[in-house]
Amino acid sequence: MDAVPKQKFAGLNFGGIQNEIYNAGLSGVLPEFPVDFATLEKRAHDALGPGLTNYVAGGCGDEHTQDTNASAFHHWGMVPRMMVDCAERDLSIELFGHRYPTPLFMAPIGLNGDATQDKDGDMAAARASAKTGIPFCASTLANHPMEDVKKACGDTPAFFQLYTPKHKGLAESLIARAETAGYSALVVTLDTWVTGWRPRDLNASNFPQLRGRVLQNYFTDPVFRSLLEKPPEEDLRAAIFTWAATFGQVLTWEDMAWFKSVTKLPIVLKGICHPEDAKRAVDTGADAIYCSNHGGRQANGGIATIDMLEDVVEAAGNVPVLFDSGVRSGSDAVKALALGATAVGVGRPYTYGLALGGDRGAAFVLKSILAEADLLMAVNGYPTLKAVREAGARRV
Repeated sequence: MDAVPKQKFAGLNFGGIQNEIYNAGLSGVLPEFPVDFATLEKRAHDALGPGLTNYVAGGCGDEHTQDTNASAFHHWGMVPRMMVDCAERDLSIELFGHRYPTPLFMAPIGLNGDATQDKDGDMAAARASAKTGIPFCASTLANHPMEDVKKACGDTPAFFQLYTPKHKGLAESLIARAETAGYSALVVTLDTWVTGWRPRDLNASNFPQLRGRVLQNYFTDPVFRSLLEKPPEEDLRAAIFTWAATFGQVLTWEDMAWFKSVTKLPIVLKGICHPEDAKRAVDTGADAIYCSNHGGRQANGGIATIDMLEDVVEAAGNVPVLFDSGVRSGSDAVKALALGATAVGVGRPYTYGLALGGDRGAAFVLKSILAEADLLMAVNGYPTLKAVREAGARRV
């Protein structure tokens, strides 16, 4: 998708979905999927069952950081402006040389593959991306190879999230595959070389990867397969233990030179929450910074990511800042944009949509979040994202 004129996306009526819902109601037709997060979460947990719910919904420790990520949006507010022509809104952004119709993206979720009833959740997420035009950040942990996932995204650009393995040859292979497949950026996760303390999963003694789940990017990789005496189809247990032994390279700033040497893709560093780290990321050549605390899944006792965003944006200067952690609604997304985020990642909500209705469910959830963001901008007098950022958000 080449850069296109901004006016192509001006006037897109994302909020119009509410008229479709109301008009359908005149014929007695109710929405198939909920538009609010609380109902969505409850229904999705029923659909996922206890084991998957523990993994997808669970966080680190007593889950205080996870909960604070979401609740902290409530102490940020925006002041509406009146007598502004907002009949048309422009929510488009530029990122990595492309222009996107919206500022949302689908954050990487490591168990998307199991979220749907048919265990094809990665493909369903990619199809939802194709339907909505919202980019999908595909995880290294998937039930389908990254090449198939990228094809399912259609014309919508996609990003590839990398858990860097200890084996450099394997890391280079995964990166090269992502580049060849046509992904638009490489998102390097920094905070998951070891798994955080997750009581829900520990109490159930359940770690899906050790049961062979979401490992297809490894099992289909020629370098990984070369490490095995027998292919995964013949000895799954040995393949799983090989994966466990190679997962989780500890990264330092010195590794940035290596990343820059092995790919031409824009490099996004995920997990940056401190302004000094943001400056160091820029200095070492990061093409974008991803402000995230992994949704509170990796470390407990931290500060809500939204409360750290402004400082990270300031430190990043002209380098784009992606953001996720705790986004549950369109108003959350707009607040993050007001605090300087270039693009906002939606995580658990779209995965819950996958659980309820595959690609249709995920697309509906994304469209609902986008509709709320669009209508908030309309009512508050912000016709463009530039106006949102100029208005800013206040701590209340």
